Amino acid sequence: MASRNPQDTSAAEPRRSLFNRKPKAEKAEKQPGRFRQFGQVFRMTRREDPTVVWIMLLAFLAVVAVGLFVGLLLNNWITGLLIGIPLGLLAAVWIMSRRAERAAFSQLEGRQGAAGAAMSVLRRGWILKEQPVAINPRTQDLVFLGIGRPGVVLVTEGPTNRVRPLVDGEKRRMSRVLPNVPIHVINAGSLEGQTPLADVAKVMKKLPKSITKDEVHAVDMRISTLPSARLPIPKGIDPMKARPDRRAMRGR
Repeated sequence: MASRNPQDTSAAEPRRSLFNRKPKAEKAEKQPGRFRQFGQVFRMTRREDPTVVWIMLLAFLAVVAVGLFVGLLLNNWITGLLIGIPLGLLAAVWIMSRRAERAAFSQLEGRQGAAGAAMSVLRRGWILKEQPVAINPRTQDLVFLGIGRPGVVLVTEGPTNRVRPLVDGEKRRMSRVLPNVPIHVINAGSLEGQTPLADVAKVMKKLPKSITKDEVHAVDMRISTLPSARLPIPKGIDPMKARPDRRAMRGR
């Protein structure tokens, strides 16, 4: 059987000039547009918080009323209205972003890996470990690790007293290579004395800065040299599946 000439294959394919559009098959899958994303976030927020529609409407009307009142005082109500309407829309969107953030975290309550997901909204200046650094396979308590300017932050998931042995073990393990680096502990959860999931990132950012940006990476390198003390992740625990909707976090 005669071999197929490569030139025949290229001749069979339609040539495309420099200015022709790419075929549909070659186009990358488009991301949802801004309006579609806004609609998805709004529906998610309204499902968790039905009162958000009325609060947004009241905020919009209140700001427009203030703008109109100021315009009447200046004998130019049209300008006051033109300024009040966009400001009212901005106020309504801001309120929705706050409520969307709360709704996103409420969906994480009770899910395995929720503490790690609460940390994941942090980005610049932080090195976050997606997998837990310590696990109790019997109780499924978890400890997550973040490294930033405050030093090392351990975020726990589980009752505070029950998860304490895991935290103490991690602190002893890390103090061997990080004798002068502060190690902070945040007990995430909805129990008494714990930090709500929505406040975990805020608390981490408010911790006092103790090391420089360059030292953050040096601390990460030192921790990576430690032998892993983690047990295999129990079946059913996948922190990657517990992530807040980042579109709802853009208002942070």
